[in-house]
Amino acid sequence: MRIKKLYIFIIKQFGLLFFGTFFICQFVLMMQFLWRYVDELIGKGLSLEIMAQFFWYMGLMLMPQAFPLAILLSSLIAFGNLGESSELTAIKAAGISLMQTFRPLIVIVLLISCISYYFQDVIGPKANLSFYQLLVSVKHKSPELEIPEGVFYDGLPGSNIYVQKKDLTTGKLYGIMIYRQTGSYEDQAIILADSGMMQTTEEKKHLVLTLYSGEWFENMRSQDLANSANIPYRRETFSTKRIVLDFDSGLNLADMADVAGDARMKPLTKLLHDIDSIKEHNDSVGYSFYTEAKRYGLRLPTVSAEDSVKIMKQLATDKTTFDSIYERQSPIDRQSAVKSALASVQSVKMDVEMKADYARSLHRYYHHHQLEAIKKFTLSLSCLIFFFIGAPLGAIIRKGGLGVPVIVSVLVFIIYYIFDNTGFRMAREGQWTVGFGMTISTWALAPIAAFFTYKANKDSVVFNINLYKEILSRILGLRTKRNITRKDVIIEDPKYLTDAEMLRNVSIAIERYGEQHHLLRWPNPIKVFFHSGDDHDIESINFVLETAIEDLSYTRNNYVLMKINQFPVIATHAHTRPFQRKWLNAITGLFLPTGLFFYIRMIRFRIRLYRDLQHIIRVNNKLIPRVIELGDSQAEKCNT
Repeated sequence: MRIKKLYIFIIKQFGLLFFGTFFICQFVLMMQFLWRYVDELIGKGLSLEIMAQFFWYMGLMLMPQAFPLAILLSSLIAFGNLGESSELTAIKAAGISLMQTFRPLIVIVLLISCISYYFQDVIGPKANLSFYQLLVSVKHKSPELEIPEGVFYDGLPGSNIYVQKKDLTTGKLYGIMIYRQTGSYEDQAIILADSGMMQTTEEKKHLVLTLYSGEWFENMRSQDLANSANIPYRRETFSTKRIVLDFDSGLNLADMADVAGDARMKPLTKLLHDIDSIKEHNDSVGYSFYTEAKRYGLRLPTVSAEDSVKIMKQLATDKTTFDSIYERQSPIDRQSAVKSALASVQSVKMDVEMKADYARSLHRYYHHHQLEAIKKFTLSLSCLIFFFIGAPLGAIIRKGGLGVPVIVSVLVFIIYYIFDNTGFRMAREGQWTVGFGMTISTWALAPIAAFFTYKANKDSVVFNINLYKEILSRILGLRTKRNITRKDVIIEDPKYLTDAEMLRNVSIAIERYGEQHHLLRWPNPIKVFFHSGDDHDIESINFVLETAIEDLSYTRNNYVLMKINQFPVIATHAHTRPFQRKWLNAITGLFLPTGLFFYIRMIRFRIRLYRDLQHIIRVNNKLIPRVIELGDSQAEKCNT
């Protein structure tokens, strides 16, 4: 019962956050996707019903992509909140492990993965088809807004229009050239105009094109002049001309027979069936190319094996070469042979390039089907992987809210997106295998998820910032300062006379150490990296000094507190060797760049140790008399 109540509590914490983060992720993905098609929607006069359909299909398409990100963010926030409020600590104190806490959410995430697969396999293809059908229809709804600059546009029925420049603020067109085909290929009209305006009529059935300062050229061929050699034409110069074009600008759903062959519009069963068909078709095309190349590639007559051997032997005995045969020809024959060979090479080259482009498009189409089939599984599996990244991270970081979790989620999703998008593009182009390209993101994130889960289950401090600060300060040799403050409650006063004696012994030991060790000399690199070099004298001096400081920290005298804070923190090993493990020092010394870095670092520590020892002696000279005075006063009070 205890575990069942815990499961209900965990599900409530995760469920509410999942629904909230899912709608946030869905909104962000839809806005990012909408920017790609904003130009096709603005100014088209679309009704609310059409816009609702547009966003509805877009949302259905993007739901499988929103599931992993929502799971990552919600699980990270949920367990971050539990850790920040110490509820996770209470759960562990009750004898319930972290993996037991994950159990109900693992079941829910598996269910979400199945839902994600269902959306990709059943709902997604239909939504994709309806979305692009609606998008193509919207693009053709208002062609006056679709006319590009500097390119002939054939979106108007029976006409091709060229616009040199377009003013988006006023809608005016400049440098207009129109080719109109009225009857046959010969019955064409060419219209040139300096500027013009294009507008739709109120009933949305026609386009009114108003032209300024132009000319109209048109053939006057008719039925009675069909057999005449002389064809009259008409030329008209105008200052203003209005042309009415038949065009239904209402929204009619376009025919998507061509787009329906896209792999994104197919379920898994259809993809697997088409993959076999495409592979068989590609193999047949490749075999036909191969046989055709064998038949006419070199354009040589068919020669049997015996005849070819005889010809080669004859050329070898007669010492005849193709160059000598070419030299015996007349200049006209030579020129004719060169032209014939060049034409043959160019023909073969163009044929090979055309076939290469066609084969490349076939392989791209085949790979796209394979990618979409594998993507249905990898995208569903990413839901589970993202859970085992987000939940352990929340348990380790123990920070709730939308601050740190959002930053971590964005970083993880960026890594996933880079690997997934790179793998998809490389596999589609044939540079990587399809299986490797589509699973590289899974192989990259699965070890990370396993590592975080293991560390969270072992209560690791892998994300303890203070730990990394300490390691970094040790590597860079950053100094730490003492911060001893006056105690609020002092049960026993320091033993001043004993402390003074200890500080005096420290000063004597430092002077003796300076005579025996020369810290300002260059150390031997062989001894540094390949021999053990513990400095027990410094360890002993530091132990006595720290013992005296610890006892004096309970004093009520402000002067003594100020002086003991001036004692430096001594690094007892950094001036002799980089690391305490001998094998690690050897590896560091063998690799020259790191060895040079740590050797210079060690020299820096030796210079710092020399200065610290001298500073300790100066502080002792000022502190010891004051400590002795306090000790004498303490002794007098005890005697009285």
